[in-house]
Amino acid sequence: MTLARKRVLVTGGAGFLGSHLCDRLLRQGHDVLCVDNYFTGRKDNVAHLLGDPHFEMMRHDITFPLYVEVDQIYNLACPASPVHYQYDPVQTTKTSVVGAINMLGLAKRVGAKILQASTSEVYGDPTLHPQTEDYRGNVNPMGPRACYDEGKRCAETLFFDYRRQHGVRIKVARIFNTYGPRMHPNDGRVVSNFIVQALRGANITLYGNGGQTRAFCYVDDLVDGLFRLMATDDEVTGPINLGNPHEIQVRDLAERVIRLTGSNSKVVHEPLPVDDPLQRCPDIALAMHALGWTPRVELDDGLARTIAYFEEILAERAAAA
Repeated sequence: MTLARKRVLVTGGAGFLGSHLCDRLLRQGHDVLCVDNYFTGRKDNVAHLLGDPHFEMMRHDITFPLYVEVDQIYNLACPASPVHYQYDPVQTTKTSVVGAINMLGLAKRVGAKILQASTSEVYGDPTLHPQTEDYRGNVNPMGPRACYDEGKRCAETLFFDYRRQHGVRIKVARIFNTYGPRMHPNDGRVVSNFIVQALRGANITLYGNGGQTRAFCYVDDLVDGLFRLMATDDEVTGPINLGNPHEIQVRDLAERVIRLTGSNSKVVHEPLPVDDPLQRCPDIALAMHALGWTPRVELDDGLARTIAYFEEILAERAAAA
């Protein structure tokens, strides 16, 4: 329990990451205002919190101004999976850019500290491996992923300009692949795809030859990193990479999921999507030094917890059918 209760706004708070962050903030003794427009966020993710007198839920789209009194802002609002952010790319860009302007404006007005959930996608298809925070990226500004990649890059620009021009207290976290319970079953991400396909006994879809690498961070570890970053002195602004530095090939992930689910699923190959990066792995030296942070949950343990969640979700859907 903290000594001083803070009023904390979490945008995108009904989403995968946001809901876990709301849990953590309430456990730490804060008042939490969760804001979401429910495009990808789900009420079920925060339903267990609705009876808590220190939790408040608000339906709102941050591309419109928000007038509330808060001490801290975690800006997580934006669809984060290609399936969702490519559905309405103009709105995705507006959420990243106009949403950042509105949240920074709020932080400026009320003197709040504000954290931006940026992304490893700002590095594009990297030519540097692993990626350090001073790497400027290799992004296609006209490709199908640009609405998300460039939207997040512009949001980072806005955060640092608001700091230089208006003295806003900012934090920027670059989040790498994260997984865990409350992932959307249809978000198109590799972990949720593989688990749902395996549990249904369907073919597991592997794009390309499966040799591309990813590094997967369990959600509890990631939320701990966000919390630690917000707690740092004002001089620590980031950007700071948050993710697991231990990369594996995507085909190895498929094999792990098949083993952990006991599935008879077969792997099938599809063409690699446009601009899909072949390597993605963070250098977390800065997070280790500035935050004392490193991921702790082993991949098999995290996958087992995630599989258990999806088993429950699929069972509920089957019962309701």
